[in-house]
Amino acid sequence: MRARRWIRGTAVGGAVAALAYVGVATGAVTVDVGVGRRMRKLSVSPTDIQARREVVFEVLAEPYLGRQTRSVAEKITVLERGSDMVLAAHRTRVGAGLVAVTVETVRFTRPERVEFRLVRGPVPHVVEQFLLSERDGGCVLEYTGELGTDGWAAGACWGQIVARRWETVVADTVVTVKAEAERRARR
Repeated sequence: MRARRWIRGTAVGGAVAALAYVGVATGAVTVDVGVGRRMRKLSVSPTDIQARREVVFEVLAEPYLGRQTRSVAEKITVLERGSDMVLAAHRTRVGAGLVAVTVETVRFTRPERVEFRLVRGPVPHVVEQFLLSERDGGCVLEYTGELGTDGWAAGACWGQIVARRWETVVADTVVTVKAEAERRARR
């Protein structure tokens, strides 16, 4: 009898742990208790782009302020739009068939900065920005940010996992922005 209860309890505990993981990994549940907050820097290497800063800014801002292509619309949904800020949901595949949904404010300071602040996601705190500076007729695109998790060491471990994926997605975005901006500059 005890063995059955133990097995049932273990199975229930495992199911609860699996659901908690799925909830946190997809951004449906955010652990934001404000206790044991650990911060971690986010960054990718600065990128030289052979296009004017204004062109690079337009490429960065277009998914939020302009018309979206079908492929962009599958990844980004603008929930609210203002003159210099939007609230947007971003969908990112995170493996095992899961898709993380983050909701972020995106603020535009033309033509030098695009800033993001996490509202809902797999961690309680992310602020980040793309900075655009002119150099030799082109542009340097820099990305910086910080990611915060709660729960001391356990939260810091989760933050490392999330940050690794986050920076990979940003690096892929930078490659796409560079290619599109340089394509437009050649026209």
